[in-house]
Amino acid sequence: MNRKLSGFSLTVIAIALAGCGILPDSRKIDYRSAGKVPTLEVPPDLSQVAPDDRYLVPDAAGKGSATFSGYAAERTPAALARNNSVLPEVDKVRVERSGNQRWLVVALPADGLWDTVKDFWQETGFIVSIERREAGVMETDWAENRAKIGDDFIRRSIGKLLDSFYSSGERDKFRTRFEPGSQPGTTDIFISHRAMEEVYTSAAKDETRWQPKAADPELEAEMLRRLMVRLGTEEKRAEAQLASTTKAEPRARLAKTDDGGGSLEVDERFDRAWRRVGLALDRVGFTVEDRDRSRGLYFVRYVDPEIDNARKKDDGWLTKLAFWKTTVPTDNKVQYRIHVGELGQQSKVQVLTSEGGTDRSESARKILALLLEQLQ
Repeated sequence: MNRKLSGFSLTVIAIALAGCGILPDSRKIDYRSAGKVPTLEVPPDLSQVAPDDRYLVPDAAGKGSATFSGYAAERTPAALARNNSVLPEVDKVRVERSGNQRWLVVALPADGLWDTVKDFWQETGFIVSIERREAGVMETDWAENRAKIGDDFIRRSIGKLLDSFYSSGERDKFRTRFEPGSQPGTTDIFISHRAMEEVYTSAAKDETRWQPKAADPELEAEMLRRLMVRLGTEEKRAEAQLASTTKAEPRARLAKTDDGGGSLEVDERFDRAWRRVGLALDRVGFTVEDRDRSRGLYFVRYVDPEIDNARKKDDGWLTKLAFWKTTVPTDNKVQYRIHVGELGQQSKVQVLTSEGGTDRSESARKILALLLEQLQ
């Protein structure tokens, strides 16, 4: 039998929730992946798995044996000062910014960063679902930030037993792009965010569906900060570098080409414009299948997260952008070519056909409109 709470009970609960401060810290992160980590398969010719030595106390003194007290003694400020020649303080990570985009420049090649960045995402609570080293792309699966769920007294009391019944109604995923830096031996690291939210589809609120949600640049910045710390940057320095103190001026505009097509003029030299276009493509949902920097070409496909709901009315974020709303649904099997060309101190961005000519279609104009918003 269904029973309703009394008005007095509701009042008590409301006061308790307000007093406990159910609004979580915006920088608090507790991701839990929607998928499962693949199980470890031991080859049949091995009798047992080698023991994990990650939690052994290091033999810092080189005496052949180790104790926790000895290890703790080696971690005192005085001991660290004596050993600072082993770990010199080198600022190998810095932040670059252009428009509303930020990325890291790391004084290491991409091959030396790949495994560390993968570990970072797994430690943050994600499963890495896509690894394409040749394209310099790593992508997580969808995960929920459980820190967004209010920690009220009811959840603290019985949440351990019923935690799976709580949900924030949001899912996030991140794509990491590795690009060769402008200086030899350096790598530019870009992080782009995509989000989905669960919304009611009926007045009775008994049916829901997932729809795209706008990317959060501040969440991207927070992940960049955490990655900087993971790569060895001191916490306060990472936070200071990512703090934005000036308002970005528009650095891109629409223009017409001589052949009647559209293009974007970007107030950046080619090397920087190339990086920014790659990040913009990630943000608006394109998958970069291949790239040829020598020709200034990205080969991309659009991955529509709403494709399974194509028969339903879309009132979400993509509708507000008027993206792909043509009489014929966009085929996500179509490959687009995005060309970045150098114009002295500026660059030009165009959408090309598969034959290499200017794409004058409605889809091409919408792609340029989306890129313009990201390149401002």
